[in-house]
Order: sequence, then structure tokens, then C-alpha cells
Amino acid sequence: MLITSAQVLAVLAVLTNGIVYGTDFCAALIMRSVYRKLDDATVTTSAGWGHYYGDRRMPFAGAGGVIATVLTVVLAVIAGSAGGAVAAGIALVALLGWLGLYVTIAKPINTAQTAAAMSGVIPANARALQDKWDSILGFRVGLQAVALTGLCTALILL
Repeated sequence: MLITSAQVLAVLAVLTNGIVYGTDFCAALIMRSVYRKLDDATVTTSAGWGHYYGDRRMPFAGAGGVIATVLTVVLAVIAGSAGGAVAAGIALVALLGWLGLYVTIAKPINTAQTAAAMSGVIPANARALQDKWDSILGFRVGLQAVALTGLCTALILL
């Protein structure tokens, strides 16, 4: 029963973290190139409104994914599945790294761009803000990929 519960939680973690991974991957693969072609005001307005909606709609996926991953680790440990616990633990470490990047770098930029979009006042450092946000995309995508790989591995080992 514990193993089945851990597997269900791992699947839930894969699905919720997959939303974040897909969003970050789209930003890295497509939006970064699009934004480089646009003027500062258009980039800031577009990104700002994107962050406005994203920061309100994505927390269920981010928080849900982390919570489901923590619970997967706990149940794997209780069930005695060392391999499943280690794999889910690796996923958790990657998610915490992603969260650290989000909170310290991305979120403050999201807030600034959202405020600019809502007020219509484009900051003088608009391009620098977007460039800094873009600069961590590779790390964010990589950390989510590690997390998803760890969770899928946990599913195999549970």
C-alpha cells in the first residue's frame, strides 16, 4: 500500500513539475529568441503580463510538485525503498535548486516587469532585466529535467 501511494505521488509530481518544465522549456526554446527581436517596451509589456498571469496560475504546479516530491521521498523511506527514496531525493534537491533560482532571481524580475506592464512605465533597465531573467533559463530547464528524471527513476525503483 505504501509503495502504491508513493507511486501515485510520484506520478502527480511528474505531472505538476512537467507543467513547470514545459513552461521553462518554451521560454528557453522560443520566447527568449522572440524577445530578442522586440523593442524594450514590447518585451517588458509582454513579459510583464505573462508574469502577471503566470505568477497567479503556476503556483499550484510548482508548490504541488514540490509537495508531491517530498511526500514521495517520505513514503519511499517508510516503505523501505532505498532506491526510490534516493531517486526522489535527487529530484527534490533539483526542485529546491530551481526554487532558489526562482525566488532570488526570476521572481523579483517578474514583479518589476508586471509593475511596468500594469503602469505602462518601462524601466530604463528593461533589457537588462530580461537578459538577467533569460540568463538562468538553462539552469532552470536543467534542474527541472533532473527532477523529472529522478521522479521517473523513482517510479521504476519503487
